[in-house]
Amino acid sequence: MTALQGIDTVIVRVSDIGRAKQWYQEKLGLTPVWEDTKQQLVVLDTGSPTSLTLWQTDKKATIDRELASYPIFRTTDAKLSWQVLRDKGADVGDLIRDDHTTYFRCYDPDGNVLEACQVHE
Repeated sequence: MTALQGIDTVIVRVSDIGRAKQWYQEKLGLTPVWEDTKQQLVVLDTGSPTSLTLWQTDKKATIDRELASYPIFRTTDAKLSWQVLRDKGADVGDLIRDDHTTYFRCYDPDGNVLEACQVHE
């Protein structure tokens, strides 16, 4: 038996919990499952065992898009997901295809990196 049993949640630090919650709901379609106004955090259902937790910080965050750790969401159609997010006004990067995957990155209002990836079977 290992000491750890999986990843429960991924923390994403944000500067404004209300704005972030609205963005993740409207752009990504994620649903809040728990909120703590005292801690200024919102837990979002990702449709998988691992949730995404938005947690407000009062510190100025500097995000290096090349070095940042970030969540990667599964998708069965990366091109469609890319187009939907673009149509919703999200800041999306280029759609990239290689031999095994099609993926793209997008950025929340704080500049946090998110990726969506389709694996080719």
